Amino acid sequence: MPSDDSFVPDDENQERAPNVDSYRITCIDFIEDISHDYLAWVDRYKLPEEEDKKRRGGIASIIERTNEWIAKVPQTFKAVDVVMNDGIQKMAEATAGKPIQIGVFVDKKSGYTLAKPGIIDVNVKAAGRDNNKTKIGLHTKDQRFRIESTGKAFFDESSIPEEESDLLDVNLKLNATECKQRDVISFTVIVSEMKDGMEIDRRGVSTVIHIV
Repeated sequence: MPSDDSFVPDDENQERAPNVDSYRITCIDFIEDISHDYLAWVDRYKLPEEEDKKRRGGIASIIERTNEWIAKVPQTFKAVDVVMNDGIQKMAEATAGKPIQIGVFVDKKSGYTLAKPGIIDVNVKAAGRDNNKTKIGLHTKDQRFRIESTGKAFFDESSIPEEESDLLDVNLKLNATECKQRDVISFTVIVSEMKDGMEIDRRGVSTVIHIV
């Protein structure tokens, strides 16, 4: 499947566009262009009709919401990148499908959210299939969460439960005390589906926060 790491359109840094407004347009076009790669992967999977429709609908919704955010929210080149990369993460997640029930909420909203500077409560709920348990997983071997931000932001990892749950319901603390209005934060939470103590599947859910 296409990588969901950070992408940068051709015109990197200040050379990439004369101003933020024109860079927004570049990135809106880029989101549209790269969505075709993800839709091509959905084609290759040859899914049942209902699942195929669900994944395509998810990608279409992400294009619309992400590009709406790119147009309205970010005020700097870096902020545009954060929102764009968040949208690319979300497209990869929609392409892969959502066999595990997962919800990630900031102030009871998911996906595209608002918060004030400070300690932000992030609620993660999940349930596995066929009575399988779930737990908060690792994004990479050395990193529990993917996080990209225009200001300093990090999760308090000291109290994340390691045990598996029948119905996962965990409150994470995102420290955004040094962020200020108009900052944007994108993060990905990984949930692992467990059976007999072994991870049998995993999915990521990405969230973007506009600091207001």
